[in-house]
Amino acid sequence: MTINEAAQILKHMYATAPNEDRDARIHLFGIRYDRELDGLNIEQILERAQMPLGYEIEIRKGRKLAKYVDVKSAYR
Repeated sequence: MTINEAAQILKHMYATAPNEDRDARIHLFGIRYDRELDGLNIEQILERAQMPLGYEIEIRKGRKLAKYVDVKSAYR
């Protein structure tokens, strides 16, 4: 996955989420794409997705959760 691809996915996941679920979608992005994000710069992903850099922490939280959770099929 490239930085541009990751940015597009993140932007789409955030934009299509109901307002009350937007932060959860940031975590879900980190969970779903944990392996694909290895070696990619999260700040650059956020910049290209035109999102606040503060979400870097939330993506990292999702990545830490990735080894503990399974994503339901409706959100894969």
